[in-house]
Amino acid sequence: MKNQMLCWMLITFAAITLQAQHKGNYDQISRQNILHSGNANLYNPAIQKHINKTLNPSTQITIDVKALQNVQAVTYTAIFNVSQIGSSADSTNLLMNQRIDKVKGALKTIGITEDNMAIDVISFVPNYEIEVQKKLFSKTYTEVPKGFELQQNLHIQFTKTNQFETILSACAKSEIYNLVKVDYFIDNIAEVYSNLQTKLLKLIETKKAYYKVLGFDLTNYNIAMADDQYCYFPKDFYQSYQAFNSVSFEAIKKSKGVTSAKKQTSYYYQPLSYENYDVVINPSIIEPVVQIGMNIKLQFTPKPKEITPEPTVKTEVKHKYYVVSPNGTLDIKALQTD
Repeated sequence: MKNQMLCWMLITFAAITLQAQHKGNYDQISRQNILHSGNANLYNPAIQKHINKTLNPSTQITIDVKALQNVQAVTYTAIFNVSQIGSSADSTNLLMNQRIDKVKGALKTIGITEDNMAIDVISFVPNYEIEVQKKLFSKTYTEVPKGFELQQNLHIQFTKTNQFETILSACAKSEIYNLVKVDYFIDNIAEVYSNLQTKLLKLIETKKAYYKVLGFDLTNYNIAMADDQYCYFPKDFYQSYQAFNSVSFEAIKKSKGVTSAKKQTSYYYQPLSYENYDVVINPSIIEPVVQIGMNIKLQFTPKPKEITPEPTVKTEVKHKYYVVSPNGTLDIKALQTD
């Protein structure tokens, strides 16, 4: 019985551990929040608000469709900053070339040649120090050149993400550690926009047919339209977080102070969420991608009813007057009102 109970506890603990590992650390869920929640499930307040959202009918009809396509980069360019100092201009340039040539030689083994690399010279300036010259009654401080500093940016183009590990290793062996950024490049962005437009137009026709079934003839509506398109690269979607502070129960027992360690800042790739999109092309990704989107919004307003004016009947009244002559005769004449 004890063995069964022990096995059950181990299975339960393992399940909880697996769930925690799957969820990750970035959302920083506090143990205190879980303790105050009782036995109820925890829900995102924004999601709960959306579930209980009240729909408000309107005479206007809005069709708002959004499409997103994840596009894998065709080529990548990694940029490293390289700094070199030396006692003279020639020696500084020579040391820099030796480091760069060592990187080029290492990258040839994975198919990255000199045609895939470029050097961008940032600065080449002398460094000065203060030299003190003592005289009989005074001291003179003079700046004199003591060496030179050369800074360059090394651009390395590659086509596969698994090549980047070799690039980092080759640069590290030449004491090149400052990775500035990695640029992503794609081809035929116009073709991607055309594909998104085709998907959205097809979806709009489906929605129009849906409203027609509900009894809305959209030919009786005035139409207003707006559209938008955009392209985002992975560098725009990296976010950071820090792990929670740890607690030392051993220090509490010994009544000694706790020296907290510096927590490392972690980064993770957080692309655009799919929850607000009607169409998502290539949704499953395992590496950072370029995200290209398009929005189309149509607003239908009922046309004003045409009011047919009622015909007006004009009654013409002709006034008459009577003229009686002295001899008693009666003469009837029409009265001119014009």
